Amino acid sequence: MNAQACLPVLPGSLPRRRTRQARVVWGDNVVTIGGDAPVRVQSMTNTDTVDAVGTAIQIKELARAGSEIVRITVNTPEAAAAVPAIRDQLDRMGIDVPLVGDFHYNGHKLLQDHPACAQALSKYRINPGNVGQGAKRDTQFAQMIEMACRHGKPVRIGVNWGSLDQDLLARIMDENGQRAEPWPAQSVMIEALITSAIDSARRAEEIGLPGDQIILSCKVSQVQELIAVYRELARRCDYPLHLGLTEAGMGSKGIVASTAALSVLLQEGIGDTIRISLTPEPGASRDKEVHVAQEILQTMGLRNFTPMVIACPGCGRTTSTVFQELAASIQSYLRAQMPVWKTEYPGVEEMDVAVMGCIVNGPGESKHANIGISLPGSGESPAAPVFVDGVKVKTLRGERIAEEFQAMVDEYVRTHYGKGSTAANVGR
Repeated sequence: MNAQACLPVLPGSLPRRRTRQARVVWGDNVVTIGGDAPVRVQSMTNTDTVDAVGTAIQIKELARAGSEIVRITVNTPEAAAAVPAIRDQLDRMGIDVPLVGDFHYNGHKLLQDHPACAQALSKYRINPGNVGQGAKRDTQFAQMIEMACRHGKPVRIGVNWGSLDQDLLARIMDENGQRAEPWPAQSVMIEALITSAIDSARRAEEIGLPGDQIILSCKVSQVQELIAVYRELARRCDYPLHLGLTEAGMGSKGIVASTAALSVLLQEGIGDTIRISLTPEPGASRDKEVHVAQEILQTMGLRNFTPMVIACPGCGRTTSTVFQELAASIQSYLRAQMPVWKTEYPGVEEMDVAVMGCIVNGPGESKHANIGISLPGSGESPAAPVFVDGVKVKTLRGERIAEEFQAMVDEYVRTHYGKGSTAANVGR
């Protein structure tokens, strides 16, 4: 037998890329990015920032969903003036999530004219392609970096392919034209993105911003281009990197595209913070982008946020919709409980719950979960065995299977997590 065939197969991502570590702070809440920090989840409001109450409410919803940093638009003097009020309302509600100001075009003036805004924000996002033209660009970029230095704030230098520095792009195109074998246009654009990000970061350091207070991003809207950009960006610098497709899209398209791109990079150890830029359905909650980001990280085994529900897709053996309804209700229930459970029952986010629809894989999957139920499929006896840590403990029957199983999940959480749990007291 080939000796190599005897080597164990070990699942897992590649080692994380070594980076500097930035600190995004509000009060006692310090969110580290890069270094040995976990991959962070970010989101962005879509309210009018001038509406301080509405914006604060949405930020609270995003923070409760699990967003560790929330970005808000700061585009007018009125928006800048509202930022301190938003921060004050959040503080009164006990929401200490750091806020990032998203600046374009007039950011230098807004930060200078509204120092209370500059102080209330925990981080600034600057797009070097949108801070002015020609000589104004250097001056206005420098003014924003100087304000970050004055207030002790980190900066994300966020380059976007839709608003790339046209002077830089023209220069790189000219250089490309002089090559014996010119690069394709796509490669020129990628080079311009990367050069813009790294050159801007180095300029910020020259102005006085500490190198460990800089995060970079180079956003595009195509999966393969994003992967190529970040692989090369990661190779050329050691700044923490913010990942995300820009304009990912709506519904399943946006989710699939974001997952495809970010999963490849995260598997390669690239990426320190992520945002899923989903276009929400009209009137839909903004927090879906937070849940998708968490689920990407959790299904890849990089972080745990909420108990995972393992459920079968259904087939001809599972004619009843009971297992589908139970899986959906349990998933919603677990997520709704997490704001309380994460403080009262630490470790519960690592729990697996199985809700299966027939006898083929049901008992086996249920045994592998912390707690699982195998509901009866078509033609099976109307009984639902429940397994706890691999052992069958009960068989549920009748009309109240869902309520009884949820109660058993609650009991499992109470007895297996937190200070008073059986597991916590083992060895005392």
